Amino acid sequence: MNYLGISYDYQNKPALDESFLPFFVWAKAYLDGADRPFRVALERENSKVSVFSSFLRGEAYADANLRYMERYVKFLLWSVGGWRVTICGCEETARKLRDIYRVGGERDFDARFEFDIFERPFELALCEEKDFPAANEEAKSIGGHLEGCRIGFDAGGSDRKVSAVIDGVSVYSEEVVWFPKQSADPAYQYSGIVEAFKTAASKMPRVDAIGVSSAGTFVGNSPMVSSLFIKVPRERREEVKSVYDRAAKEIGDVPIVVANDGDVTALAGAMSLNSGAVMGIAMGTSEAAGYVTPDGKILGWFNELAFAPVDLQPDAPKDEWSTDFGVGCKYFSQDAVIRLAPRVGIELPESLSLADKLKAVQKLAEEGHEGARRIFVTIGTYLGHTLPLYASFYDLRYLLVLGRVASGIGGDLLIEECNRVLREEYPELAARVTVMLPDEKARRVGQSIAAASLPEV
Repeated sequence: MNYLGISYDYQNKPALDESFLPFFVWAKAYLDGADRPFRVALERENSKVSVFSSFLRGEAYADANLRYMERYVKFLLWSVGGWRVTICGCEETARKLRDIYRVGGERDFDARFEFDIFERPFELALCEEKDFPAANEEAKSIGGHLEGCRIGFDAGGSDRKVSAVIDGVSVYSEEVVWFPKQSADPAYQYSGIVEAFKTAASKMPRVDAIGVSSAGTFVGNSPMVSSLFIKVPRERREEVKSVYDRAAKEIGDVPIVVANDGDVTALAGAMSLNSGAVMGIAMGTSEAAGYVTPDGKILGWFNELAFAPVDLQPDAPKDEWSTDFGVGCKYFSQDAVIRLAPRVGIELPESLSLADKLKAVQKLAEEGHEGARRIFVTIGTYLGHTLPLYASFYDLRYLLVLGRVASGIGGDLLIEECNRVLREEYPELAARVTVMLPDEKARRVGQSIAAASLPEV
């Protein structure tokens, strides 16, 4: 097989998507003939800088060079994040990239998103070696505090979960369907959050702290960008930024800590495994990812792998929000299940919500429907070919998979297939990384319990 003049091959193709072109597979073949070095630095808040290095091929591969650098930088933007990207080396290709990643350019969404997070204009700069920024990373501890009476809240796109936790033991948990992504009035989300907080508070003698796991990218407790508020107009941004702090005041003067749901997924895994080097992926309304370092800390990276590249095939599915093609949210979420359903003859009524469409497919899989089962096997194949990409940037010992898509027999099929692909095509990675599911209870409410441990009292 050939793409942009680069020959590549792999054996285990997704059963329902044989044109799938894993970014890792193509990049590995591309790099075999690459010898021109370039470096990338990403600057975040508080002058934090992450530095990475790679290579391009010769000028005869101009199209492939641009494709590789663009996807490489795209992955870094959504895994690490930054308001300024500085590239040193391969200047001609880097100049083309600068025109792509700008407001009004092909990656307008990416440039505007970084602006919304850091509230300063996004820059993609070129520099000489002497001016290249030095790395400045700072990992920090997260969670693990379970003493006292705590509320743990998990804000998902289709349902919200809350737990009342006393000294590390859940005394009450509930899951409520809601539709935050459909509301343009942030009062809807606010009232749902307050209702959940008050319900959990009523199950305990007092509230010492509140921890929140939420979709989105945060500065402090403020959701700077979050799919939960995707319909809220920009002029009401301040209401969104303060939504969790305001809701906590309805309970009293108690500490509250909000974290990205992916990081809380990883924290839940680290707590249950008593180990670091854990990546958590929650496959739900979208793909949420988080990471805990080998020494049990977080890097302060975005970990928004929902927008990171997975598939390079020219007709890869398009993400409606970012307008990009072949990114994680179309492969590791309920969207993937719904997208693949027609390929096995499953017709899902348009009147059903997205969550109910997922449930319908899951029910068929539980009943033994072969086509429905092949959907989850296909997602497992996607994951098997994508995990090597993730492991190129994260030091991994465990990959913990959670979320609605991983519930029931579908999750078992998904993990079994992922591990099979790893054993057959990436044996070295399979030997050092364990891909696993939590038990069913932890899949559904474990996130909110881990969230309860976020604040230190």
